[in-house]
Amino acid sequence: MGALEATRSAVGPIALSLGAPEPAASAAAGLAAAVAAQIVWTPVDVISQRLMVQGNPCPDSRYHGGVDAFRKIVGSDGLRGLYRGFGMSILTYAPSNAVWWATYSLSQKIIWSGIGCYLCDYGVGVQEIDLGNGDSSLQPGCKTVMVVQGVSAAMAGGASALVTMPLDTIKTRMQVMDGDGEPITVGRMVRRLIKEGGWAACYRGLGPRWASMSLSATTMITTYEFLKRLSDKGQQSGLA
Repeated sequence: MGALEATRSAVGPIALSLGAPEPAASAAAGLAAAVAAQIVWTPVDVISQRLMVQGNPCPDSRYHGGVDAFRKIVGSDGLRGLYRGFGMSILTYAPSNAVWWATYSLSQKIIWSGIGCYLCDYGVGVQEIDLGNGDSSLQPGCKTVMVVQGVSAAMAGGASALVTMPLDTIKTRMQVMDGDGEPITVGRMVRRLIKEGGWAACYRGLGPRWASMSLSATTMITTYEFLKRLSDKGQQSGLA
């Protein structure tokens, strides 16, 4: 989220100035944020994937904790070993972030356009804001905003999982398999997956990943937006 805010402030205005719609600007910001984040995240992802694949630690385990895995990976493959699958990570998470933020922005627009008039007509989930000089305006309440953001995040997570599942499957395989003396390439991974179960093998675990990404996205975005509103209120109170 920190990378997103930094890149959104830089990339978003440029995309909008070029005439791109808001969803496209959000997608560009999400793509740039994914590239920046993977420089830090890929080594962590490689170590965690290795530990998960080997199962419960035992005396014969190859790795005994994260620090031991780090040392052995660097000792055998150098720093390059920590960035195994980095290219596939970029190809996975950059489109994933782009799809996520574009869908999130578009979903909010669709939801608000569908329920906005209903909320105003019936006074449900809205609050009246005093604009001064006797003027007032109806705005969605905090709970209504959080519900819309949560639903939009769930939709965005599902769309992102569906689009990028094959790429994530290939990336994970590249990170956890042993080379066996042969170079680990995308083509080799694709051929192995197709041999194992056809193109459907690229979508193994789609259901759990769909649910995981939707739930985590909903939790993340509602918490983030809530804390951001609290921070804005705190700054306004401090200025007052």
